[in-house]
This record gives sequence, C-alpha cells and structure tokens, in this order.
Amino acid sequence: MSARQLVLRQRAELLRALCCGGSSEGLESVLDLLLSWGMLFWEDYQNVRVPGRTPCANTRVLLDLVYTKGDETCRLLLAAFKQVLPEAQRAGLSFGNCQTADIENTRDDTKELHGTAIQTLQTDRPGLVRRLRDRIEGALEVLLHTGSFTPSDCDEVHLPLYTPSQQARRLLDQVRSKGEPAAKVLLQYFQQTEDHPSPSIQEAPPKALTHKCLSYQKKLRSTVSAQSHFLSTYGGTSSLSLEDIYTEVQLELAQGGSEAQPQTGALGLEDVVGLVGTLNQEADTVLVSGEAGSGKSTLLQRLHLLWARGAALHDFFLLFPFSCRRLSSEQRELSLRELLFLHCCWPDGDQDRIFQFILDHPHLILFTFDGLDELMQSFSDSEQRHCCPTQCAPVPTLLFNLLQGSLMKGVRKVVTSRPEAVGPTLKRYLRKELLLKGFSPGGIDCFVRKHHRDPTVATRVLESLRSNTALLGLCHIPVFCWIVSKCYKELLGCGEGEASPQTITDVYLMILQHFFQRRASQRNTMGIGWVQEHQDTALHLGQLAMEGLGASCYVFTGTELQKCAVTEEDICMGFLIRSKDLSSSTNCKHYEFLHITMQCFFAALYIVLNNNLDRSTIPKLFQLQDRQPQPGFHRMCLGHCLIQQEGALKEANTAAETPNLQITATFVSGLLSQRHRSLLLLSCPGPTLDRKSKQVVTCLSKGMQKHFKSIPRPVEGEKKSMHAMPGFVWLIKCIHEMQDSRIARDTMAKLEVEHLKLTYCNIGPVECTALAYVLQHLRNPVGLQLDYNYVGDVGVEQLLPCLHVCHSVYLRHNNISDEGIRKLIEKGIQCERFQKIALFNNKLTDACTECFAHLLKMKQNFLSLRLGNNNITAAGAGQLAEGLRFNRSLQFLGLWGNKIGDKGAEAIANALKDSQTLVWLSLVDNGVGSAGACALAPLIRNSTLEELWLTKNCITRTGVECLILALESNTSVKAVWYVNIML
Repeated sequence: MSARQLVLRQRAELLRALCCGGSSEGLESVLDLLLSWGMLFWEDYQNVRVPGRTPCANTRVLLDLVYTKGDETCRLLLAAFKQVLPEAQRAGLSFGNCQTADIENTRDDTKELHGTAIQTLQTDRPGLVRRLRDRIEGALEVLLHTGSFTPSDCDEVHLPLYTPSQQARRLLDQVRSKGEPAAKVLLQYFQQTEDHPSPSIQEAPPKALTHKCLSYQKKLRSTVSAQSHFLSTYGGTSSLSLEDIYTEVQLELAQGGSEAQPQTGALGLEDVVGLVGTLNQEADTVLVSGEAGSGKSTLLQRLHLLWARGAALHDFFLLFPFSCRRLSSEQRELSLRELLFLHCCWPDGDQDRIFQFILDHPHLILFTFDGLDELMQSFSDSEQRHCCPTQCAPVPTLLFNLLQGSLMKGVRKVVTSRPEAVGPTLKRYLRKELLLKGFSPGGIDCFVRKHHRDPTVATRVLESLRSNTALLGLCHIPVFCWIVSKCYKELLGCGEGEASPQTITDVYLMILQHFFQRRASQRNTMGIGWVQEHQDTALHLGQLAMEGLGASCYVFTGTELQKCAVTEEDICMGFLIRSKDLSSSTNCKHYEFLHITMQCFFAALYIVLNNNLDRSTIPKLFQLQDRQPQPGFHRMCLGHCLIQQEGALKEANTAAETPNLQITATFVSGLLSQRHRSLLLLSCPGPTLDRKSKQVVTCLSKGMQKHFKSIPRPVEGEKKSMHAMPGFVWLIKCIHEMQDSRIARDTMAKLEVEHLKLTYCNIGPVECTALAYVLQHLRNPVGLQLDYNYVGDVGVEQLLPCLHVCHSVYLRHNNISDEGIRKLIEKGIQCERFQKIALFNNKLTDACTECFAHLLKMKQNFLSLRLGNNNITAAGAGQLAEGLRFNRSLQFLGLWGNKIGDKGAEAIANALKDSQTLVWLSLVDNGVGSAGACALAPLIRNSTLEELWLTKNCITRTGVECLILALESNTSVKAVWYVNIML
C-alpha cells in the first residue's frame, strides 16, 4: 500500500495518536522534522501552526497539506510520526516501508542544497531545539548584546505559558525573522559553547554547572541516600536495609477509557518518569496511585536511593523529596526557595546562584511528593494562583501550583496517593497515571525469602501461605506480607489448635499478639487473656488513633500523647515510632504509627473495647459513605461521637479521610465477629459485644439494601444488571471480615440481578476473596463482570468458590496468565451453570489453549469464548480447534488481536465447518491472508453464522472474491467485515 493510502486510511488514528493528550508538543516535533527534511516550506509551517487554533485543528491542516504533496512527503510524514510518538501510541499504526537510512539520505541531500545560516537553522532544527532548551538564557544574552534582539523580543520568548521546548522554537522563529546576521550570531554561539564545554554530570548544562552546583548536588545526594538507606515504612521495630528487603511491585498504566491499551510489558522504576504511557506531554506531574499498604512510599524511596547512588534517573541533576505528612504540619508561609532548602537540603553557600540554576534549568529537576492523600487540604480550581518562586504563600498553595504547572513549569513531579484522594481538578494536570498493584506471586516469594535469611524458615512460611489461599491473597499487599513475615512464629504455630488467619483483622490481631508477646517475654509468658492484660495500652493508643483520624492527623506530639494517657511503656510496645523528619526539625519528639492501617486498627480496637462509647458511634461510622463531602462533616461525626473533645478540629480532605474510616469500619466488623468473641470477652462485657455486633450487621444490611434499591429496571430485551456503586465492595469486605455465612446468605437473598458489573473498581486478590465468600450464597446464577481490575492469577484462585453461581465471567485486562486460567478451567468444567468467559487483553499464550480445548470437549452447553488481544499463535489455534471440533454448543468465538495467521485460521475453519450453533466469529488483526480467508469462506454458507469479522488483516483480492462468492449463496449472514484489506 502506498504512503498516501496509509495516511488517508489511518487519518483518524494518526490524529488521535498525536492529539490524545491535548498537547501541541507532538505536532511541533513532527513539524520540526518535516522542516529539517525539506518536506515543508516556511510558508507551509506558518499555515499549519496558527496561534490560537487547537492542536487537533492544526494537525488536520498538516494531514491535508501533506496528502496533496504526494507519496514521498506522506512517507516522510509517517516516518516523523514513528519517531515522535511514544511506543504506546504507535501500537496499531502502520508506517509503511519508511527506512531510517533513506531519511538520513534525504537529510544529507537537503544540507548540500542549503548553505545560508537561516537554512542551517532549518535543516538542523530538531537538534537545535534540544540543545537550546537548557541554553535559552545564554542565547538571548548573546543576541541582545549583539543587537540582534530587543528586550521585547526576549520577553516574547520568555512568556510563562511556553515550555522550554516551545521557548526554543519561538527563539528560532524570532531569529529567522531577524535575517541572516541574527542566524549567524546564534550559530556562532552554539559553536563557542561546544568548543569550550565545562565539566558536566548527568547531561547538565555546561555553562551553568559551577563548583557550587556540583557541591550542592553531592550534599543533596548524601542527604537523600541517608534518608533512603533504611526502610522507612512499617519497619520501625528494626533497621531493615532497603537494599536488602526491596522487592519489585507490579506497575500498570491507568486506563483512560474503555478502549483497550496495547500490552507494553512489565513497567519498571525508570518508567515512572519515562515516556511510556504519556498522555499529556505539556503536563509535568506523574501520579502513582495505590491502596493503603501497596508499597507507594517504598517505591518512591527506592527511586530516591537509586538517584542518590547515580544508578538511575540520569536525566535529573537534582532531586527534592517531600513528605506530604510533614508538609501538612508546616504552618508558616514559605517561598519555593525556602520550601526546597528547608525541607530537603540547605546549601553550604551561594544559595542565590544554586536557586537560580534550579529556575533556569527546570527540566533537570525532579520533585517527589509522597502521600498526597495525607495532605490536610483538598484542591479546587478556585485555589489561589501563585507563579512567583520567591514570593511566600501557604504550603498547600505552593503544592497545588507546582502540581498544575503555574509554578516551576518544566520540573517533573512524581506524586503518590491513594486513588480516592486525587479528584478531577488535579487529574486534568497529570502527565500520566500509574497504578501500583502490590506483589505478584513471584514477588511474595522473593520478599519472604529476603525477609528470612534462613532458607528453611522461608520455605516453611511460603508453604503455609500456599496452603491458605485467602492469606496468600492478602500477602499480595506488601504491608500484609511484611506482617506475615514478621509474625511467622505465630503463623506456623496455627496448627496447634488455632485457626489460620483468613481475614485482614486476623492478620492485624496476629501482629498485635506478636508485639505484646515480645514485651511479655521479658517478664512472663502471656496467657489466653493477652488482650485483657494489655487493655490499657490498647485503649490509650486507640484513643490517640481515633482522635488522629478525626483530625486527619498522623503525626503526634508529646502533648497529644499525654492527653490520651499514652505512657512510655505504651510507646515501647513498638506500635508508635519516632517521626524522624519532624523530630529532627523541631525541639520536641513526634510520633506516628507504624503504618496508617495500624492507626485504623487501633481506632477500631478503641471502638470495640471502650465500654463508655456513644451508642451512635458505629452507625455514624458506617453511614459515612452515604454523606456528601461537606466542610466540617467529619468534625461533626467524629468530633461529637468518637472524640467528644471541645474545640474545633481541623477541616480535612474528605476524599482522603473516607478510605481511612472505611478501613476502620472494616476492622470493627472483623473484631466483632464471633470467631474473636472469646478473645475479647475478658475485656468487654458480652452484652456490649452483642449490641455492637448487631449494630454492625444492621448497618451492613441497610447499606447493601440501598445498593440493591438503586438497581434500575431493565430495558426491554436486556438483562437486569447492577453496576457497583462506591462503597459496595467495601461493604462486601466488611461482611467477609465477620466470617458469618448466615449474614452473607441473608444479604445475598435480596439481590436479584442477572448481571453484576464491577469494572474499574480496584478489585485485587483481597477483594476477590471477599466477593467469592459473599457471592457464593446467591440464589440465582449471575454474570460477573470484573473487567479492568487487577485480579491476576492469585485473584482468579480466590474467585473459584463462587464460580458455580456464575453463568458468565468477564475478566478483561486483569493481568491473568496461563496458570490462572488452568485453575479456572479445572473448576469451571465442574460448574453446570458456567457458560461464558471473556479474557480480552491478558497474558495468555498457546499454553492455555489446551485447557480451553478440554473445556469445549467436556461442556456441551458452553456458549461464548472470547480470548482477544493475547499472545495466541497458529499452534494455539490448532490446539483450540481440537476442542471446537467436538463442541456442539458454542455461539461466539473471539480471537481478535492475536497472531494465528493463515494456518490458525484454516485450523479454526476446518473445526467449525459443521457447526450448527456458531453465530459470531472474530479474527480481527490476526495476520490472516487470502489463504485463511478462502478457508473461512465455507463458514459463510453455514446456516447459523450471522457475523464474521476480518478487519485489520492482509487479505488480498483473491480472498475477498472467495468471501463474496460464499455470500451469494447465503441469506442468514448479516455482516462480513473485511475493511483494511490489501487489494
């Protein structure tokens, strides 16, 4: 196919790929290349790049213009797209036969034809833009000094709305308008700066790297290294070296919509600030989001340590790490300069020059902000705009303007947060979003072996986990994996008449016992009443935790500890650790809980063990999900009912608070389950425990009924379905924590739907365990849709107990491999109702097709199999065909986006030639040619087939003629799709 045809046929895709982030950087980079290759005249460039017109409109003009210029220009346009677009945005596009060597020859020929300075600026434009980004000031100074530029010319280049690359292009455009003398001055400037380079590190600008800057970088590296050397999260009881314990976690690109994203492989630490997944090139902020305990802080700490050692992030000369927890305690108004130097590292001298270096070279600077959800202020568009780096402002104002780009445009920022805390106001300013999904099964194994140097102990712990699938599912969250590894003696001792941990509450009770036992062993052995023995400590720390949650406070002063009667002995238990950042920067000691989930657990203990608590506490705690975020709401609820203290509490970020209170409610549910009644009975009267337990059950029942009542009546001809509302999964987890099948059965008895939709709900292995526990009690079969979550192989195993009530399971984009499918099919064959499965965009290979073939042979009531966008080849299609040949029920078969080719298509066609049930078949984008199309043609004569999809293949005229001939003798087929064929 010619380049012109490719441009025309892919016009919509090219437009979308270049403009999907709303940025003009991609278009301008393409224009730079076309100018340098001589494919565009300067007048063409001006006609395309019209100020005030949207990037999409300008791109359409470019596509129209290039199309009229002929095949060669279109070929080079495709080459420019291929060079400019990130890998994720190139997927699915065809660039023809453009070769780098041909492009370089074109570039060399163009250079030979042009000899003036202005023409040199044009032919070298892409490289000049890159070199100018960090030399804007030097170039302007020379142009101003020689009289080539006026102060107003410099001001036009310096406009704050321009990125460094746009400033460079604006400067080149200005120089061109000034004529040949100005162009010669600029080229001489480049020659002089390159002939006398200064020593540089990390590609920093030669002119700006003074001895003071290098000295400051060395000091900053030393400071960051010292702060990052030991594990800073949930490790306060021992000095765990980050290097020794760090284990890779699963990173994924956030899904921006329902369209499938191409598989890009596993993402690494460098991808956090790399180009992969970039949606808005104009934005500077990268968000890494994940649930509590998923490893966000540890990942950021690892990045810091690698930068400090010079082992990663080589593009960044300076890195400034910030803790939002610490920033929340900053009451003073600060300038950006004070924020950097006071909170990170103070220069030994020449602060003005170092700060000017930071201002002049923003693309060499990286800011990280850990725990945005712990910042005690939400952001909105009404936030005060702040652009001056030397003017003082409240810290939240500085932070908001840094993240959205009004302040220090060009500086890359990496922010970690729980998903709920980042609203649409900030999401508009994100460069990209990454989701942290915790450990993979291999990661759990690696972490346990790193934690236990004794291989025998590590093996025993892993064997215990593998024998307890619920606990294994929990351990995919790093904080739970740490608890289990730390409490391995309690875990391995569960065989002696004790129940093995099944729930999150069980795990936290295990670490509670571990810490209390550690202190008790210094005096005597604890008995069965260990909670009663340490009840005072639990209540003291519980009150502190509860008051902290009510005030969005996670760091406590000695005065706050004294107010809650927290003693030195309570502190020595190990649940509270010194806050190093705040304790070192102030004259008094500050403390924080080992982890935010630990604070939630102690708050739940306080609710359960405090006999004098207001009776409305539990109902109000569970009603939080029903309230609309309002200023001061938590002050009303927690201040009056839970804390009962005088004076106003600080207004908090409701979106950040609610998850903590939901975690607390989950722990309350678990503590009040019957399985823990005997443990708590010595500390709390039976009638009180019964009353509180009934309150929780009532709250859960009412909460679920509210969801059920929201189910709309089905449209005629459609199934009655329910899309999970916020809080539904949380209520399911609370029911699971109570471990009472009667409660689960009574709750599900009221749910009457045929389809339960839980897409984009952050469903992981932990949530799968809870869902299976509750859904297995459904009275009628249901379609379970879990698309676009992170179920994984571990989560699939957790879902097996409820598979018998599922007539269909949808697991699109869930990082599932062949091993997870093997277990699913083994169980599915035994389930009479199980008839449909969709596994689009996972990690399936030919290894799983034998399992599906066995399923098709064994289940003669199976209706739909969709395996699109995986890695199935002709060999896998041949395996699948063995099952299809014996199946007499399949109606829908989808293999879109695999690699089965002609041989695979022929095998599928031969297996289905006698089918009397097949209605729909999709082999889109499979490399199928005319041979495959001719093999598929007899299927069209099948009296049942209604739709055949063959788009995005390489079928030529011969194949099309076979399909058309088959259509002439068929009256039942409604559609045969074969767009994008090779005629």
